[in-house]
Amino acid sequence: MRHKWIIAALSPVVAVAAVYGGLALFARPAPPHPFFAAPQPATLVIAHRGGAELRPENTLEAFRHAASIGADVLELDVQRTADGKLVCMHDTTVDRTTNGRGRVESLTLSELKQLDAGHRWSADGGRTHPFRGKGIRVPALEEVLAQFPKARMIIEMKHAGPELAQPLCSLIRRFGTPQARLVASMNPEAVIAFRRACPEIATAMTSGEARTFYGIHLLRLERIYSPPVQALLIPDRIGGETIPTRRLIEAAQRRGLSVHVWTITGEERMRELLQIGVRGMITDRPDLLLRLLGRS
Repeated sequence: MRHKWIIAALSPVVAVAAVYGGLALFARPAPPHPFFAAPQPATLVIAHRGGAELRPENTLEAFRHAASIGADVLELDVQRTADGKLVCMHDTTVDRTTNGRGRVESLTLSELKQLDAGHRWSADGGRTHPFRGKGIRVPALEEVLAQFPKARMIIEMKHAGPELAQPLCSLIRRFGTPQARLVASMNPEAVIAFRRACPEIATAMTSGEARTFYGIHLLRLERIYSPPVQALLIPDRIGGETIPTRRLIEAAQRRGLSVHVWTITGEERMRELLQIGVRGMITDRPDLLLRLLGRS
């Protein structure tokens, strides 16, 4: 009788173990992609908006500077203008970064080109504006792709919907090297639409996919998970909680995921993330990270 009771008690455990073993048997690491295949340093220096604390963000001036000091990847944001062009701009309005006012989607490319994109940039809290009146303009995405045809880029779609997917796909295919581009968005619908339009171009996990993996790793069940893509872009903190940990990085590596953390500016935090093996840091201070890595 006692043996029967033990067998009955263990049956659910055995069933769960069998299901777990079966799922683990068929789970696969993230599929390979050329964006991650090229020889590259252990930690990627990713210039956030071109290095927003060094030059006016999302401008050709910022991207040139980041490339010149040795950043591995240029990170930039794209939105659509009133006449359907894609431009590099983070905010929905031009108010914070230019001498103009208004929503990006309400202005034509020609109107945006009349604005001074270096007008408000300051490294000393607004006391001086060294790039004001220097002819720095809001760049069209095709200008950036044409000037940096081989540079690796992370392109973030800021529009909350699928509308940017096809025009962005077409531009990437027309200019430069598609395998050097990775597309991301905070909006899952935008990422899914882009994957359908441009399946050959790398994308980052959607927010839902990232949350799923994060939960699975907390339960230590990552062996049963097959990631759809290789890039996991995560914030450094949400509220008071630190997201990247050594355990998360190790779990991601076992599933073929490359973890990139945003947005890092302080030297102490950079050192901590290097110690736990973060694959890439999206930073406003690529110069500082390059120095820490002994690459400048």
